[in-house]
Amino acid sequence: MSLDIQKGDFVGIIGRNGSGKTTLLKLIAGIYRPSEGTMKVNGKIAPFLELGIGFQPELSARENIVVNATLLGLTRQQIKEKFDEIVAFAEIENFLDLKIKNFSAGMKARLAFAIAKEADADIYLCDEVLAVGDEGFQKKCMAVFEKWKKEGKTILLVTDCSNQMCALCNKSFFLERGQVVAAGSPHEIVDRYHQSLAL
Repeated sequence: MSLDIQKGDFVGIIGRNGSGKTTLLKLIAGIYRPSEGTMKVNGKIAPFLELGIGFQPELSARENIVVNATLLGLTRQQIKEKFDEIVAFAEIENFLDLKIKNFSAGMKARLAFAIAKEADADIYLCDEVLAVGDEGFQKKCMAVFEKWKKEGKTILLVTDCSNQMCALCNKSFFLERGQVVAAGSPHEIVDRYHQSLAL
């Protein structure tokens, strides 16, 4: 697999289940090591992978916000300043003192995104983050992506939603069995992907 992603690119990655999309992001994030070849990443990475996996189930949402934001590198003052915004974005105002283990998967994912979006990174790795939450929450996520685009951030978005990919991305990759089988504009890649599904 050979990829060339430049600073400021918004890259869509599409493919069937098991094609290697999540594995690719985990390689870039440094969670996995490549078995061969080389990979160079220039910049600070914020991985949005398996949202909510780092939460402590016995702690409240309030406590988890502090813990996770600290792990992302936010100072105590920054957490204090961003706290209300995180809570409002995640829409959990009435659940702050509830233990995370009692949250639904969607609530956890919303909270994880709300915290992680506060990380000041150069590169954002987003794995199906728009698959959680209702239409209103997805619109808020889209607004965050648009903000990152204007700031010149580099974003890799794994998605099964071709409309989102065409609306957001400037280049796309289609993966099959761990290989890039096509690269190009989002519309070209979406067409190629849909053709493969019809076979």
